[in-house]
Amino acid sequence: MSAYPQVRPFHREDRDQLTTLVNAHAAAVVPGATVSVNTVLSSLERCPDEYITDPWIAERTTLVAEHRQQIVGAAHLLRYRNDPDVGEDYRDTGHIAWFVHNPGAFAGPDGEHPADLLMAACLAQLTRWHVRARHTDGQLPAPGVTGVPEQWPHVRAVLERAGFVHTGHTEILLIAAVAELPAPGPAPLPGLTLHRTLGDLGTRLTARLAGEPVAHVELDTTLERPERHARSGGVADIADLVLPDDPHPGLLGWLLGEAGRWLALCGCDRVLAYADESDAGAEGGEIAALTAHGFHELTRTARGWEHRPARPAPSGPGGARA
Repeated sequence: MSAYPQVRPFHREDRDQLTTLVNAHAAAVVPGATVSVNTVLSSLERCPDEYITDPWIAERTTLVAEHRQQIVGAAHLLRYRNDPDVGEDYRDTGHIAWFVHNPGAFAGPDGEHPADLLMAACLAQLTRWHVRARHTDGQLPAPGVTGVPEQWPHVRAVLERAGFVHTGHTEILLIAAVAELPAPGPAPLPGLTLHRTLGDLGTRLTARLAGEPVAHVELDTTLERPERHARSGGVADIADLVLPDDPHPGLLGWLLGEAGRWLALCGCDRVLAYADESDAGAEGGEIAALTAHGFHELTRTARGWEHRPARPAPSGPGGARA
């Protein structure tokens, strides 16, 4: 048994330890979040939820860091095709889809942490793929876990040491207990009715006034499909929320009350919502509206990272290195 950490390709017999590592990271962000071994294995082969970008992927590989027969780190890498049908931002790029590691793992005798060895192997693989740009975003196969959340300072530190820079936006993840949403009640306006249909992203509840749609909320209750997750859960998310520019003061509360009624019937006890950090200070913004109706901030997560390694100082007169 080597005293040195080793980085190697993922083997199927690693599946239980890898799932444990993924679940530890997910549960630090979303309370009670767990995924099954089958979910993790399936995500290494394809991303069915990413029906637009997944067909653009040319190669996938998963690397693990092992120390004394324990998986202490793992990363999943993607190479996107350099073809005209691939979106311009993705064309000929390499992505570290997610990177996780045990912050308490011991360094080897030479003092190098297994996570840094793993990151070096990831960058070497991206170099072998000859991609034009390198990105990462941290999207685990678990609901609500994307980017680099505040709860993962150990992951952020490795990314920054390796030369990754946060170039995207910061997303705020909110959560509410379904029981704490507004209680269903009478419509706040005469003639206001509720209609349930299938929307683009989930079950759509539409508020109509005199037959005309004025607001809607879409609920995705399929986040924890039983065949994909380790235990039956009760997490849903607000996939879309549309309100008029100057909504009636009681409209959102009424709509969320009806959403809560439907979520309870679906067996959901928690609901997630997403918003951009730029909305955080807006008095009449979506975050303020949601927090006034039972939601509270769960985390902030840094979305969109690009590899921009520091260039060595030029040698010679005027630029000699120390």
